[in-house]
Amino acid sequence: MIIAIGTAGYMLIEDYSLFDGIYMSIITITTVGYGEIKPLSDLGRVFTSFLILAGFASFAFAGHTFVETMLEKVWGDKLEKNKIKKKISALKSHFIICGFGRVGAAAAEIFKNALTDFIIIESDREHCEKIRQQGYLFIEGDATREKFLLAAKIKTSKGLIALLNSDPGNLFIALSARELNPTLHIIARAEDSSSEKKILRAGADSVISPFINAGKQIANNMLEIKGNFKSLDKLCKQNDVSFEWIDIVEGSEMTGETIEAVSKQMCSEIIGIRRHGKDSILPGHGTVIEVEDSILVISGKKDYVDHLFQQPLGQRKIVIVDDNPVILSLYNRLFQKAGFYPLTAVNGRDALELIIKEKPPVAVIDVMLPVFSGIEVCKKIRGFDELKNMKIVLFTADKDSMTRKRAIEAGADAVVVKSAEASEVIEKVIEVLEV
Repeated sequence: MIIAIGTAGYMLIEDYSLFDGIYMSIITITTVGYGEIKPLSDLGRVFTSFLILAGFASFAFAGHTFVETMLEKVWGDKLEKNKIKKKISALKSHFIICGFGRVGAAAAEIFKNALTDFIIIESDREHCEKIRQQGYLFIEGDATREKFLLAAKIKTSKGLIALLNSDPGNLFIALSARELNPTLHIIARAEDSSSEKKILRAGADSVISPFINAGKQIANNMLEIKGNFKSLDKLCKQNDVSFEWIDIVEGSEMTGETIEAVSKQMCSEIIGIRRHGKDSILPGHGTVIEVEDSILVISGKKDYVDHLFQQPLGQRKIVIVDDNPVILSLYNRLFQKAGFYPLTAVNGRDALELIIKEKPPVAVIDVMLPVFSGIEVCKKIRGFDELKNMKIVLFTADKDSMTRKRAIEAGADAVVVKSAEASEVIEKVIEVLEV
C-alpha cells in the first residue's frame, strides 16, 4: 500500500512515469541511497520525507509481528504453563475437582458462579482442551497420583470432589487426599452402591451416586407436588411405629406454637407438616403451626425415633473441646470413623453447658481453653453427682509432669500428650470406657 501511494505521489508531484515512480518509491522506503532519478521540488522532498517515515513504521510493525509470531510458537506453551503455576501458587482455601465429565463440568459452573476459587485435575487431553477454552484453572494429570494432588495445593485446600468414572479411582483419591490433608472435606462419586462403604472407609466424608440421587429427587418432587406421603407411611409400618395426621382447626391450642413446643407437649415427634396442599418432611423446630395445617405425628419405638431425630444407632456420644478449629475438625472426623457421635465446643464455658445438657459417657478436653481451662472444666464436672461416672480425657501439648498431676487431681481419668498420634487419643478413650 505504501509503495502504491509513493508511486502515485511521484507521478502527480514530479511527473514521473509509472516505472520511475515504482523504482523511486522502493529505493526511498528501503533507504538504499541510490539518489534521485531527477531533482525533486520542495513539495517532492516533503512527500519523500513522509514516505521514508511511513516505510520505517511499516517495517517495524512487520518485524514486530513476525518476531511475536515466532516467539508465540516457540514459547507460547511455556508461558501459559508459567502463568497457570503462578495462579496455582496463590491458591488458598480453594476446592479441587478431580475429573471433568458432565458432573465435574456442572460443579465447576457452580463454583464459577459463586466466585469461589477452584482447580481441576483432568487426565484426558480433549477434556483439558475444553477446560482451557472455558478459562478454568487446571492441571493435566492423573488425580489418583499424589504428586498431582500436591501440585493442586491440597494441603491448603478446604474441599475435594472425586468425580472419576471409576469407583476404584475415586476410592484411591479419597485415600490419598485424606492422608495428605486430614481436615479436608471430601465428597466422592460412586457408580456402584456396593462401593459406597469402601469409599467412606477410605476417607470420604460423603458419597454421591448421580443416577440414584436423580431418581430420588424426581420421586420426591412428584410426591411433593401430589401431597403424597405413601413412602413415609410404608417406612413407619415397617418399623412398628404408629403415626397419625392431626388437622389444626380454628381455636386449637397448637395454633401459633412451634413444632418443638408442640412435640414436647405431646411427648411425640412431629416429622411432617402439610400446608396449602404441600408436604414438608422434618420441618424445622422453629416452624410455627398455623390454622388449616396438618401435622404428621410419630410415636412408638423409641429407638426408631432416636434414629430419625438424634444420633445414629449404635454410636456413643462424645464431647470434644478445643479452641483450634483444625484440630477440632480432625478429631471430630476421626471419632466419627471410630463409631462415636461427636459433639464439639471451643471454650470451657460452652463445653460445660454442653456436657451438662447431653451427659455424654466421655469427653476429650484440651487443657488450654478460653474462659475456663480444661482442668477447671474437669473440676466443675466432678461437682455434679449425675456426671461423676463420666469419663474425662484431657489432652495437652505440655509434657510437664506437673500438668499431668494437676489434671489427675482435678478428676481426669487419663491425660494424653497432644502431639501424639491421633490414634492414641482414640485408643485411650476406648480404654477408659472399658474400665
